[in-house]
Amino acid sequence: MSPAPGRPAVFLDRDGTLNRELEGALARVEDLDLLEGALEGSAALHAAGFALVVISNQSAIARGWADPAQVADVNRELVRRMTEAGAEPVGVYICPHHPSAGAPPYRRACGCRKPAPGLLRLAAREHALDVERSWVVGDGARDLAAGAALGIEGVLVRTGKGELELERLRARGREPARIAADLREAARQILADPRGADQGR
Repeated sequence: MSPAPGRPAVFLDRDGTLNRELEGALARVEDLDLLEGALEGSAALHAAGFALVVISNQSAIARGWADPAQVADVNRELVRRMTEAGAEPVGVYICPHHPSAGAPPYRRACGCRKPAPGLLRLAAREHALDVERSWVVGDGARDLAAGAALGIEGVLVRTGKGELELERLRARGREPARIAADLREAARQILADPRGADQGR
């Protein structure tokens, strides 16, 4: 017998997708401001059986704008709020690196900084996720590119820097196949897709 397929996931960008992106760095828990529709959308995906995984570039660590403990505190609060809303993530994965800013060990080229797919691949392995039935949602082209590298379909949200990213992509003739106003609408699109309804059940 072949092994049972793993659970599908939705890989969620953090800043600009789940919470309001700050100029500089989100280094204090009290500055965590979740976007309208973020909890509702993520809860709907969780209820449909998707594993939720937060994937975030946090070069603020490399740049010295936030330390790892501060970023971890913010992520714990994010998980707490999501869990309270019925959308408990199975994990939060961050890349603290930057290829040219800061100092070692954080200043380096890596395979985990989006658009590289390293963090998605790691999460899929650690949680036995079915990549072929998974999705990625983010406000940046690099979010979608990280998913595309693994064959994962993406939804670009207009929150955060999404509007600007959409203009840039359209100017290059690379408009995403799926665009949503926010995470709530992205969830509706995913769940309306034949591959998205009750995938985890």
